[in-house]
Amino acid sequence: MNISLEVMEDKVEFFEATDLQRLEKKINEQIEHNKAILLAVHSVSHQMHVSHDGKRYFSAVVHFKLKKR
Repeated sequence: MNISLEVMEDKVEFFEATDLQRLEKKINEQIEHNKAILLAVHSVSHQMHVSHDGKRYFSAVVHFKLKKR
């Protein structure tokens, strides 16, 4: 059995929610989790879509990178 421990340098995660508060909460929770593996937010991209029945959908892509010391 081979165990290989490699440092993760980049990670991209996708989030979606029906309102901005939920989207922000999801992203903030993941930021805290990624701090434990020494990843910090590098960039955030977000969008909003309105469906034909007027419902709003929010999405975001967050790029995490290894913290530089």
